[in-house]
Amino acid sequence: MSEVSAIAVSWAKSGQDDQLAEALEGLIVPTRREPGVLQYEMYRDIREPRCFVFIERWESEETFDAHCISPHVRAYLEKTAGWVEKNNIHVLRKVR
Repeated sequence: MSEVSAIAVSWAKSGQDDQLAEALEGLIVPTRREPGVLQYEMYRDIREPRCFVFIERWESEETFDAHCISPHVRAYLEKTAGWVEKNNIHVLRKVR
């Protein structure tokens, strides 16, 4: 197993940015308690306040995949289904 990084970008629908921000912040504590998490940080774009970015590092692709189906992530997805305009997740492995 080798370490992977993930960049997750979410765009709130117009008028939903504060609700989405609160829901995303709710992911931080439970995710940081997950096995295999090395880094999990949330950012908000200062020029596009509807845009939220997570920078993540995981021990392996398997630990990242487990995170994606964890109960708190599933609950977040259900709660915010109508608040998100788009999501992009890039799972990366360091080249050098």
